[in-house]
Amino acid sequence: MAKGRSKAKKPAKRRSVAAARRRAPADHRDRILREHLVRLLSKEQAHAGFTSAVADLPPGLRSGKIPGSPHTPWQLLEHLRIAQWDILEFCRNPRHVSPSYPDGYWPPTDAPPDNAAWERSIQTFLADLQGMIDLVKNPKTDLFARIPHGEGQTILREAMLIADHNAYHVGQIILLRRMAGAWELDRPSRS
Repeated sequence: MAKGRSKAKKPAKRRSVAAARRRAPADHRDRILREHLVRLLSKEQAHAGFTSAVADLPPGLRSGKIPGSPHTPWQLLEHLRIAQWDILEFCRNPRHVSPSYPDGYWPPTDAPPDNAAWERSIQTFLADLQGMIDLVKNPKTDLFARIPHGEGQTILREAMLIADHNAYHVGQIILLRRMAGAWELDRPSRS
């Protein structure tokens, strides 16, 4: 009889090991996905990132419109900050009200009021970016669940939207810098 009990226990143990093996890849995939998203949001991988784009931009160029460009670096910086803040707040706050589109996503002036405003905008952008990174890193955040107050959006989609939007406008800032002669082609990575 002892042999019968022993045999009965082995299949149960095998099932639990097999179940653990099936669960592990999903947990592993979730961790890998989160790591990739964090790198997408925060690192310079295929191109220069936000920190490099805004670093050491001379104050005189922050409000300068390059011929043919509809925006100044200040307008692009503020647009990045406002849009990212809006997306992050949408993810975190069911009562959040987005700015009016499109005017609410752009600053009213071509130039920052002063150097402190430029620096504040950069620091606020970076703090909100860290807010999205923290949301993505949190294992309690279901990246695939629909945001309850949204229209089908997920945290995964919103994180990728931030990365995509930021990359587009960071590229515009770098282009303006290159056109103004304020960008070194071999600039070292800052992220």
